[in-house]
Amino acid sequence: MTTLEPTPSQTIGPFFGFALPFAGGEDVAPRGHPETITIHGDVYDGNGATISDALIEFWQAAPDGSTAGAPGSLRHDVASGRVIGRHGVDFTGFGRVSVDRAGHYVLHTLPPGAVGGAAPYVSVCFFARGLLLHLYTRIYLPDNAAANATDPVLAALEPQRRATLIATRERDRVYRFDIRVQGEGETVFLEFS
Repeated sequence: MTTLEPTPSQTIGPFFGFALPFAGGEDVAPRGHPETITIHGDVYDGNGATISDALIEFWQAAPDGSTAGAPGSLRHDVASGRVIGRHGVDFTGFGRVSVDRAGHYVLHTLPPGAVGGAAPYVSVCFFARGLLLHLYTRIYLPDNAAANATDPVLAALEPQRRATLIATRERDRVYRFDIRVQGEGETVFLEFS
């Protein structure tokens, strides 16, 4: 009998678009809520080309700083059990979105609240093909300049690097946050031990 050597496993992706996204994943807060904000941006590789098959997860505290979220906001098809989307009523504190073919993502949420003495931020977990470990970063809003000035993570960075964690205000309730995985203007990624 011939014994075959195992083949190397595939690196992460690009299977995210099939198994992980769900309808309404970009809606952390109901779109009709008067305080809902939009955060959007593009994802770039080290050569400045957009990445079209990444998945991004977002977590954050509610505006009051609570972190409980709203369990049970996902609806399931009663026949198949498959997730068919959020019910669109509750703030959940969690979102998961795939970038589109142009490397763009959109998130609808409420302004994050402060937790544990840090400035308010949205936590980001980034998955993409070729990454054996996902990357973590944060999105800080420019509207919180006073809190951002005393945030321990931001304070530990040089001004140029710090700027990669602060979204740009485009207009009322709309912010842009691009993610650059490598190269010039690379987003600061955090290491947790």
